[in-house]
Amino acid sequence: MRIAALLVAAALLACACPSEKDKKMDAKENTLTKKEQPDEAPIADRAEPAAAALPKADAPEGDLAAAAAGNNAFAVDLHRQLLKKKKGNLFFSPYSLSTALAMTYAGARSETATQMAKVMHFTLETDRLHPAMGGLSSEIAARVEKAGNQLQIANRLWGQAGYAFLPAFLELTRALYAAELETVNFADSEKARQTINRWVAGKTADKIKELIAKKALDAETRLVLTNAIYFKGSWARKFKKESTRPRPFFLSASDEVEVPMMVQTERFPYARQGELALLELPYAGDELAMVVLLPQAKDGLAELERNLSADRLAAWMKSMRAQKVEVFLPRFELSSGFSLKKQLPAMGMQLAFSAGADFSGMVNDALFISDVIHQAFVEVNEEGTEAAAATAVIMPRGGKSLEKHPVFRADHPFLFLIRDRKSGQILFMGRVANPLGD
Repeated sequence: MRIAALLVAAALLACACPSEKDKKMDAKENTLTKKEQPDEAPIADRAEPAAAALPKADAPEGDLAAAAAGNNAFAVDLHRQLLKKKKGNLFFSPYSLSTALAMTYAGARSETATQMAKVMHFTLETDRLHPAMGGLSSEIAARVEKAGNQLQIANRLWGQAGYAFLPAFLELTRALYAAELETVNFADSEKARQTINRWVAGKTADKIKELIAKKALDAETRLVLTNAIYFKGSWARKFKKESTRPRPFFLSASDEVEVPMMVQTERFPYARQGELALLELPYAGDELAMVVLLPQAKDGLAELERNLSADRLAAWMKSMRAQKVEVFLPRFELSSGFSLKKQLPAMGMQLAFSAGADFSGMVNDALFISDVIHQAFVEVNEEGTEAAAATAVIMPRGGKSLEKHPVFRADHPFLFLIRDRKSGQILFMGRVANPLGD
């Protein structure tokens, strides 16, 4: 069972003061302020919207599939980019990042938009992309909740009070991403930071409490776009606590540590692809699943990651077939936090982070992205509760079975995904180099 929570924010700063022409624009035509919002309570204090509050999946199935495929391609690209700096444990939500950056892309124009689309693998025209992105959220969340698990996805825009955001941009993000505008005063940056962080904590069951660090905002900040995603689900076939016991986990071919290793023998989708074994562990209701990619060699993770591509991943997923598998999986808890202000430009999104950025689709002013920040948390255990820190005692494996079946022994570094089984959309992605933490 796993509980996962993730939040990403893209902060846009004004790099120049409004022109005299912009100052004279009619506020009614070019701004939407908090006073004009129909809501009665501050958005940061409201209850989490249900899946029904998200945009309906009116996009064609083909567009939903194209959006999911593009998001997955970005996930693999970003994973590779992050590993240039980080070699240990890693966990992030490529879906959260794709959603926050898709909302930002809605306001991008000219070459800025072209670069963003290429890096993000946005292949659909904008009038089809945004309904598909918003539709994926509602379609997946509705199915997961119907299956008895929790998948909460929330978006919010935080804009400077009195600043002139274009109505078309605000209407698109509201209608297709359920992202309301909440106005704040960035001149009081600490209060604005606390307001945003309080909203984030509320949407992620307090797993992400300090997304925006101190001094990350200042008086020049004009807009912060946020996405939060929270998942909590029970295994379709749970591990028995009494079967868990300390076992070795090989950090490399020569180093090992002792970790609480969960064990069960059941029918699961499984495949062998050369020196790689894949196992899918469905959650209750069979809508979402965790996929573990395990290299056969104890030191084979680096080679697996070098050869990983979105196309290969999709082909591997299709090759899995249900069969009885003896599964050994460590219990673990991971958290990650990082800035992408260097990685995204390195991937080809240079203009959006420069003074030459064109976000004229959201405002008649010069804005650029100053940072994209991300935090994520995941816990995997036997029962599906959040209390997974205690070490359990597992019964040792019994005698050899007369029935031959594969053994999936995740006792060395591996990759894992949490994905939607219908669309293939990867919601979370990570690597476990050491279940005890870096």
